[in-house]
Amino acid sequence: MDDSYVDAVISDTREKMSKVVSHTREDFATVRTGRASPSLVEKLKVDYYGTDVPLQQIAGIQVPEARLMVITPYDKSSLKSIEKAIQASDLGINPGNDGTVLRLAFPQLTEERRKEFVKQVHAKAEDGRVSVRNVRRAARKDLESLEKDGDITSDELDRAEKELEKITHDFVAEIDKMLQNKEQELLQV
Repeated sequence: MDDSYVDAVISDTREKMSKVVSHTREDFATVRTGRASPSLVEKLKVDYYGTDVPLQQIAGIQVPEARLMVITPYDKSSLKSIEKAIQASDLGINPGNDGTVLRLAFPQLTEERRKEFVKQVHAKAEDGRVSVRNVRRAARKDLESLEKDGDITSDELDRAEKELEKITHDFVAEIDKMLQNKEQELLQV
């Protein structure tokens, strides 16, 4: 019998779970802490001549101070639509528009707002965990069909499933660690 089938499924699973973790990390970056960070707005969709475009493609984003973000559109005519996109987002910040740049002043988070953001982060972490488990379920199906087709023995299946369990546990633990860090970041005054 051939271990390469199992190895292929396992490495594919590892790759997919790793993508889930990095997606969750990006999701976490969009949750606002008390600081200004370009990641909060760079993926924001802006209506640019009838097309939804990520903000990072049509404007420069700088953070000159911890609580201030300056957005400089490459095309001045897009200033209004960028402003609208920021107002429509869940940032809860009204941008200051001086005709050439947008300034976002990030106020200190209230206790209530922090708790709201912690809930958001918990939900995003749970989504990540569920995605990791879905990848595991798909891999398990692949392994079981390999066994049914006679490509691997039931011992190999058991061994592979144990390996799958360990990988799943490691990736879920990584998401939990990211959650813990983000939560500390949020609750820090």
